[in-house]
Amino acid sequence: MPIRILIVDDHPALRAGLNALLSNEEDMEVIAEAATGDEGVAMFLRHRPDIVLMDLRLPGLGGVDAILAIRAKDPAARIIVNTTYDADEDIYRALQSGASSYLLKDMFKEEIFAAIRSVHAGHAVLPSQVAQRLSERLRRPELTSRELAVLELLTKGRSNKEIADDLAISEDTVKFRLKGLFSKLGVPDRTAAVVSAVRHGIVHLE
Repeated sequence: MPIRILIVDDHPALRAGLNALLSNEEDMEVIAEAATGDEGVAMFLRHRPDIVLMDLRLPGLGGVDAILAIRAKDPAARIIVNTTYDADEDIYRALQSGASSYLLKDMFKEEIFAAIRSVHAGHAVLPSQVAQRLSERLRRPELTSRELAVLELLTKGRSNKEIADDLAISEDTVKFRLKGLFSKLGVPDRTAAVVSAVRHGIVHLE
């Protein structure tokens, strides 16, 4: 029996190209496509594919949340992230959510085929460049939920007073959390913190 695959990607041309690529393989069959995270979850429940190829940036429900939703329904679901984003935090969050592999869209088709077959056989697959980025992420201290909240507002250009008002905390508390942020990110100031957060994929600019 061929490996039954669900493609979840919001770009029609990319879905069509991937579909054509996979359909040329005798042991693979694309059984469904979805353009959003919500559609991806619904299509998974309807078709129960062997493998899900999941993009990260999707309208509505994002890729990581879609993975979590699918795994909540079926903990044995085998999901491969297929994305253009290689920031270490994106990789970390995807794997933490239950993805078995993390592929970049510019990889050779042979690497994609090999990953699908390997994950279908029950193995986790990380290409070398992805594994290196993950290693970098694991060396960085974890940010608390409160630090992340401050950081997200910081990237929106909020002042300390505005951050304090938005989070219903004092400005002294904001300053304290900023100091913790700077230390964990290894940066000297607000601007460097924003640059680092975006580069690592901790926050994403709209």
